[in-house]
Amino acid sequence: MTVHLVGAGPGDPQLLTRRGAALLAAAEHVVYDRASMAEILALAPGAIKHCIGKQGAIPAPSQGEINALLIELGRTGACVVRLKSGDPFVVSRGGEEAVALACAGVAVDVVPGVSAAVAAPAAAGIPVMVRQRVRTMTVVAGNDGVDEVDWTAVARLGGTVVLLTGRAVLHRVIAALRASGMPPTTPVAAISAATRPQQRTVRGTLAQPPSTRLPAPLTVVIGDVAALDVTAFAEVRCAHS
Repeated sequence: MTVHLVGAGPGDPQLLTRRGAALLAAAEHVVYDRASMAEILALAPGAIKHCIGKQGAIPAPSQGEINALLIELGRTGACVVRLKSGDPFVVSRGGEEAVALACAGVAVDVVPGVSAAVAAPAAAGIPVMVRQRVRTMTVVAGNDGVDEVDWTAVARLGGTVVLLTGRAVLHRVIAALRASGMPPTTPVAAISAATRPQQRTVRGTLAQPPSTRLPAPLTVVIGDVAALDVTAFAEVRCAHS
């Protein structure tokens, strides 16, 4: 009895790990969140697909209901893949699901994935860490819990701040960072649908933030590196030049 928690990566099927692809090919059940995973789901042609995300007017099931489904499927002895965006344990409820499965006596196999926290900025030409410029990165989940974050500590630390799935809370985060002393000239980059064909990057600053009217998922980078675009041969001044 095993459930495989597989990180789907940032969206492009080519960024899925080889082990993740092999498990999908062998899967009898795949539990997933979003319709945008269609290309990755195509790698599991023989599996029964269970969409547990919101579908039109149909609300998503509660986390307790999702846990119960995974336990039920896991106990069948079938090959079950729980497909998670990015990495199963980064800004995800994969940890909660793993604990629930373990407590129910169902083994958990975790297959790491490429998190959008690093993949989305990279796809937009933004290095989240540049040795001569920034040595820290703070990753924040873009949900209602952002109001509980110690934004004064985040602003004091500086470095790069990455907000995942933060379209609905971006303006609250920006207001909190400004109120905590982060300069209004701090660059901000919003990356929509990273690694997909429709990827788009919009840039701004804390004073003039980019629009949030962009297709999900939205990854936001805040900090000096957000002004860079190495893929467009943007000028990068090294500290030793």
